[in-house]
Amino acid sequence: MKIKVGTQNKAKIDSVIEIIEEYSHLKGSEVHGVSVESEVSDQPKSLEETINGAINRAKNCFEDCDYSIGLESGWMNVPKTKSGYMDVCVCAIYDGKECHLGLSSAWEFPNKDVTDLIIKEGLNTTQAINKVGMTNNENIGSEEGAIGLLTKGRMTRKEYTKQALRTALIHLDTFDF
Repeated sequence: MKIKVGTQNKAKIDSVIEIIEEYSHLKGSEVHGVSVESEVSDQPKSLEETINGAINRAKNCFEDCDYSIGLESGWMNVPKTKSGYMDVCVCAIYDGKECHLGLSSAWEFPNKDVTDLIIKEGLNTTQAINKVGMTNNENIGSEEGAIGLLTKGRMTRKEYTKQALRTALIHLDTFDF
């Protein structure tokens, strides 16, 4: 079985490689990362835009494979939060006919300055956390991610991405009900 992932981001590709080993019908699949456009902004600022980015990535890399996967992290408006926004990862699995969606847990930045840089100034998360001095790692999004930095490694970008994958894979798992 062949699975394509619409990204070259190592954390996202490694998440897929590790997760598929948990599913007997996907175990041993060949996984390839493919550079494709999300067709949304570099830093999606709504749940709808983030979902669209994941779907576009999945559909744009579907060629010569059984499944394609789009993973997109973005911001969404969440009432009653301190900043008004939370970050979430969306997974779209495309089977050539329809998309199967899943979401990760969502989390809020404790530093409103970062949120303002992203929402008001249009920076992506890596640019924003570098600008405020939280890190100087330009590759943090392909490594532990901002979530890894903020949780001191208790949850990494890879684990956060795996949550979205697992919830999307609910649609492809077989059950005997």
